[in-house]
Amino acid sequence: MTSDHPLCQPSARSDVPPFMVMDVMTAAARLEQAGRHVIHMEVGQPEAPAPATALAAARAALGGSGAALGYTESLGIPSLRRRIARHYEETYGLAVDPATVLVTTGSSGAFVLAFLALLEPGDRVALTAPAYPPYRHILTALGCEPVLIRTGPETRWALTPEALLAAHRETPLKAVLIASPANPTGTMMTEEALTRLVRTAEDAGIAVISDEIYHGLDYAFPATTARAVSGDTVVINSFSKYFCMTGWRVGWIVAPERLVRPMERLHQNLAISVPTLSQIAAEAAFEGRAELEAVKAGYARNRDILMKGLPACGLDRFLPVDGAFYLYADVSGFTPDSHAFARALLEEAGVAVTPGLDFDPVAGHRFVRFSYARAEADMVMAVDRIGRWLKGMG
Repeated sequence: MTSDHPLCQPSARSDVPPFMVMDVMTAAARLEQAGRHVIHMEVGQPEAPAPATALAAARAALGGSGAALGYTESLGIPSLRRRIARHYEETYGLAVDPATVLVTTGSSGAFVLAFLALLEPGDRVALTAPAYPPYRHILTALGCEPVLIRTGPETRWALTPEALLAAHRETPLKAVLIASPANPTGTMMTEEALTRLVRTAEDAGIAVISDEIYHGLDYAFPATTARAVSGDTVVINSFSKYFCMTGWRVGWIVAPERLVRPMERLHQNLAISVPTLSQIAAEAAFEGRAELEAVKAGYARNRDILMKGLPACGLDRFLPVDGAFYLYADVSGFTPDSHAFARALLEEAGVAVTPGLDFDPVAGHRFVRFSYARAEADMVMAVDRIGRWLKGMG
């Protein structure tokens, strides 16, 4: 075969949009390499390191013979699975069987396993709009159909049972994916709203997948796990956000018992196991709560800085800032193009934010997402830069 007709052509399933926030990170890095100072508000990544307990456990593991760093069971180190189960008792007063816990390569690996175990090609899965973009991109790559259901201020930007059933009546849904606190909005569902949605979905024969990666980062009211509503939900969480361990790539699934073995078989073939050193550190991270709560308090201060400072700049329309570390702001008073807005804000003011089009292909041109996971001084400086830049636009 000649180079004019290469055999290795990209598959149709690989033709998914980029995760735009990563492109913004790349553009910001280029400016930094040129000597510019950039305030990073584009990526949902804690500035704080992993807790000291996790780092100490990793160092201890590396200081040994190394024999402990071979493959682990595909489901994860048993003691870590037990510790995750205990976390549900400590946090939610909920008994979880460690046998239903599967350790994954971040929440990203958890979504792939959950979708493969639960869905067939062609299945329709309901998502909110806006929502975390890899939900729909992974589903598309797996041959499933993401069904975007619009949310709005009348429901605090949360999916309602009525909207879910309307989409289900139009063409049957196999599953619904919910998130509270949500990315990019930071909004949360009350316990009552979450309970109604989960029960409505299951009564209609729609499986529920709950993304709980931002649990622990709640400010308006405590987050509720979908597992407390129904043991038939698939719950996904991670050590990336609250535990400040993004690069360690450790997540978990709490699954209905009948899905554990299928997920285990998939994981055996796709990844064998999660890196052992990361699992050891993750288990120890649970003992670093005092440090992690101090980090959360810093996010709360950053949240206040943005909630007070951005309206003074003219950005006074944003969604309820309930949890996570995001503020999703309407910039349509300044521009019809959030992508161009974000690019200009980065290049001219040195503030990196993510355009809403990454999260909502229909209405995202009106919004940008600000992440406030950085240092408090960065947030103060960002508000000052944004204010001066927007004033210059006028």
